[in-house]
Amino acid sequence: MDWFFTFPQISPEFLLSAKRLIDGSLKVFTRAYGQTIEGFFYPLSRVLIFFENALSSAPWPLVVLAFGALGWFASRRWTIVAGIALTLIAIGLLGLWRDTMMTVSLVLTATIFSIAAGIPLGIVMNRYSRIGAFTKGILDVMQTMPPFVYLIPVVMLLGIGRVPGFIAVVIYAIPPIIRLTDLGIRMVDKEVLEAADAFGCSRSQKLWKVQMPLAIPTVMAGINQTIMMALGMVVIASMIGVQGLGLNVLQAINNQYFTQGILNGFAIVGIAIIFDRISQAYGQRLQAHRGATHD
Repeated sequence: MDWFFTFPQISPEFLLSAKRLIDGSLKVFTRAYGQTIEGFFYPLSRVLIFFENALSSAPWPLVVLAFGALGWFASRRWTIVAGIALTLIAIGLLGLWRDTMMTVSLVLTATIFSIAAGIPLGIVMNRYSRIGAFTKGILDVMQTMPPFVYLIPVVMLLGIGRVPGFIAVVIYAIPPIIRLTDLGIRMVDKEVLEAADAFGCSRSQKLWKVQMPLAIPTVMAGINQTIMMALGMVVIASMIGVQGLGLNVLQAINNQYFTQGILNGFAIVGIAIIFDRISQAYGQRLQAHRGATHD
């Protein structure tokens, strides 16, 4: 009866051989095509360096003014603009300005890429049911897999630096925008779609002139979640050479510097609040505008 209480296992020798085969194959692949892959991602590296240098070297009053203008455009509320300006000034007074701008540049580029790739993928996921079912499985894996696991193949192929960190952040942050784009399109009222069909709209016209405008608030919620998840990945990405606030937090953990960790943590929270308020306010303003238009 031992078999009833002890779960049967695959032979340890077989598992060890399989692991060695997979790991060895990845190492051989990396040695053979590593330089080619690095060359393929070289333009991305230059883009990341450009954004990082642009934000880090820009005069701080100009950066504060730009974020304040973005906050005003999104919300039309002076309280949000004042909160953004005060938060950025407080970060600068703590001596964390350059590290913050490096983190912001990574989050912005990862968010822009996630939006550019995630919205079309969400549309395809909604349009084709078989692709959608397959994509949902992949997204489930991406959202439940421990983030540290992403770092292993990325580091094996590209080493350490900005590009591996960027790829890890995008993998971790892109699922919400894909899912919520699909959800936003699905949530459009069937009566509205029937009216569009009655007016003779084609599938593309119905998508871009009816479904996507009505799905914008949900898509904005997806963008908000993508930004938050990108910020959440910053500290983990610092383990593979991404500089900024995440690296400072990692150093504070390694050296048990409580104050350094707290201050950099508050800076990350401040950035998260800024992006959250801007994206939420813009989504609410779009929804209010849509409601006023329908009325």
